[in-house]
Amino acid sequence: MPTSKPPAANAAVMWFRRDLRIEDHQALAAAIAHAGGGDGVMVPLFVIDPPLWDGAGVNRRWFLHGALTALDAALDERGSRLIVRHGDPVEIVPALAAEIGARAVFRSQDVGVYGRRRDERVAVALAADDRQLVEADSPWVVPAGTLHTKAGDGFKVFSAYLRAWRQHRLPRRVDAPDRFPPPGDVTTEPLPEQLGVYAELPEPTPAAATARFETFLAEAAADYDDGRDRPDLDGTSRLSPYLRFGLVHPRQLIRGLDPRREGHDRYLTELAWRDFHADVLHHAPESAWANWSPALADMEVEEGETADAHFAAWCAGRTGFPVVDAGMRQLRAEGWMHNRVRMITASFLVKDLHLPWQRGAAWFMDQLVDGDLPSNQHGWQWVAGTGTDAAPYFRVFNPTAQGQKFDPDGTYVRRWIPELAAVPDRFVHEPWRAPHGPPAGYPEPIVDHATERQEALARYARTRSRPPPEC
Repeated sequence: MPTSKPPAANAAVMWFRRDLRIEDHQALAAAIAHAGGGDGVMVPLFVIDPPLWDGAGVNRRWFLHGALTALDAALDERGSRLIVRHGDPVEIVPALAAEIGARAVFRSQDVGVYGRRRDERVAVALAADDRQLVEADSPWVVPAGTLHTKAGDGFKVFSAYLRAWRQHRLPRRVDAPDRFPPPGDVTTEPLPEQLGVYAELPEPTPAAATARFETFLAEAAADYDDGRDRPDLDGTSRLSPYLRFGLVHPRQLIRGLDPRREGHDRYLTELAWRDFHADVLHHAPESAWANWSPALADMEVEEGETADAHFAAWCAGRTGFPVVDAGMRQLRAEGWMHNRVRMITASFLVKDLHLPWQRGAAWFMDQLVDGDLPSNQHGWQWVAGTGTDAAPYFRVFNPTAQGQKFDPDGTYVRRWIPELAAVPDRFVHEPWRAPHGPPAGYPEPIVDHATERQEALARYARTRSRPPPEC
């Protein structure tokens, strides 16, 4: 336990998690106000929580390390510094609050299963010492659990959620002060050693997020409605890593968009999808790893050596289906994958290889620098037909047709699969049809799509014909 110190007249702890910026930060502003502005003590805290740190993929750890370094520099410029502690937040957060005499700890919302349980335990520990944990911001435009149907339930259909979401008013923007209340002489610990990564990751700073958004507005936002589906073009914002760690808040993006413009409005809809997935997880935390739809809880899936070999080929980008393989190789190379290709690769795993969506979701979470539990898990569930929004289980993406439609010249495929560089355009998405078959070094398709599509539909039909299991 730290040595006790005289309590400050006004003191607060700002517990950072996935909101690593100082601009437009409602919880940070609340902590500063509680500390009496510049007259009190405000400790910016980040806890290296082993289950979360060790459980994150190397890409996210590298990006997080850089984001924390940038946050510490921003605080230092304004008279403060980031206090880092290693261990269980249930012990560390109340101990630090007691050390500086803070009656309140401020934080942003977390809808993750582990995060919610952790926050509940921290709140109990603080309350035992007459202190409180205050939720004063959210990583989402609309905090999860805010919007409800007329019956008072959480939304299960995105279109209805979107209508309610569009009516929500943003809170007033808050700017970071020129000087923060000092943290006092509390001790800090070093960040874990920065690990090397094999992926080419973006710069983990708020300034880089701002620059990327400005580029998107200037070059791609106007055509976003169509361009977002083209992996061969730079038609997306690629802001997901920055949103994941709160280097930019979606409120800041919304303020830069014009909803009267079609491409801008489509981007707003994608931000709403992000909120919707968080809201679904808030209401159904078990859906992080279990089928949201109980009707498909006993879906037949493949197991054994062949299933493992197919999964390994999928992970390595060696299925013989070019757009699938290009996506999986992009994931390994950049820690990121184009959203249209995420849907194609997910559909292939679940409906061509008949593997459980949870297996693919876990691989994505391990590899993605933007790995975000609600968006990742419910994106996978939507593809698998087990999630919300009445996603049609009979939608089975044809990987060849998808590649031909959204990468018509094979630019994306050739970027990530050099073996196909010399294949003529008409064969680039089905190289097995070329006169001499696939080029040396590139595999034949590991399955026949038409056959596996029929098998997938048959499995879904058998599952849906049985009554749902008892809860």
